[in-house]
Amino acid sequence: MDAVKYLRSVSKFLLVLFTVIGLSSCSRNAVFQEYKNMDDALWNKDSIINFSFDSADTISKNNIYINIRNNMDYEFSNLFLIVGIQFPDNYHIVDTLEYEMTDKNGRFLGTGISDVKENKLEYKTNVSFPSVGKYTIDVQQAMRKNQNVEGVVNLNGITDVGVEIEKIN
Repeated sequence: MDAVKYLRSVSKFLLVLFTVIGLSSCSRNAVFQEYKNMDDALWNKDSIINFSFDSADTISKNNIYINIRNNMDYEFSNLFLIVGIQFPDNYHIVDTLEYEMTDKNGRFLGTGISDVKENKLEYKTNVSFPSVGKYTIDVQQAMRKNQNVEGVVNLNGITDVGVEIEKIN
């Protein structure tokens, strides 16, 4: 009889847990989210990762994030990226960005309970997409070691790169 009560309480707990997870994921206003896997957790300096999406909403404001998953093999405390947005009318914006990847003690920032940490890096806030059509966001790593002009050929420890666009209520 105690086993039956235990199973019922576990079932109720799981039902509540999944309901909470379901509701919290519905409350997010993600209009686009995609990840690309980096083979062998290596990101070549010449590898430009493309994310394309269609926008029909020219009024709503959005926040754009670059999502980076890294493992413990990542060697740096920061991350430099070159990120571009191509508009449907071929207008192109390019930004060079720097993000902190560790705290002052060298511990990786981000979320995750395993050796892989996920960082949701703010790229653009409160932006609208002024034209209806296809947009492309390009992401490229631009890491360099001190006094090395050539840059890091293969950035080790990046497992996935993603883009997320959230509509602002």
